[in-house]
Amino acid sequence: MTPQYSGLESLNKKYAAKGLVVLGVPANNFGGQEPGSNEEIKTFCQRTYKVTFPMAAKISVKGADQHPLFKHLAEATSAPEWNFTKYLVGKDGKVIKRYGPPTDPESAELTAAIEAALK
Repeated sequence: MTPQYSGLESLNKKYAAKGLVVLGVPANNFGGQEPGSNEEIKTFCQRTYKVTFPMAAKISVKGADQHPLFKHLAEATSAPEWNFTKYLVGKDGKVIKRYGPPTDPESAELTAAIEAALK
């Protein structure tokens, strides 16, 4: 699913001026797929997928050490089941919807929801 970084970057470029903030949040909770350091992850995303959106420090998104952000997101919708789960949060800070990992960042469903949220 790593190629989804390209689609996320496209969303970032298309909607940033309208207020969208794409935030990458690396986590190693799913099959050890994100073992690198924060700097290694950031460098990989920038070099391979030309990512310009912010990348947070690696956190835990589930379990006993779950980061408070993901506790809030999971309580509002449901917990991520794998990497590249996407959460759409409104300008008011309320969680609008959770999109599973297979959802293409540039899918009609997600882009329509982003456009509605930015109005």
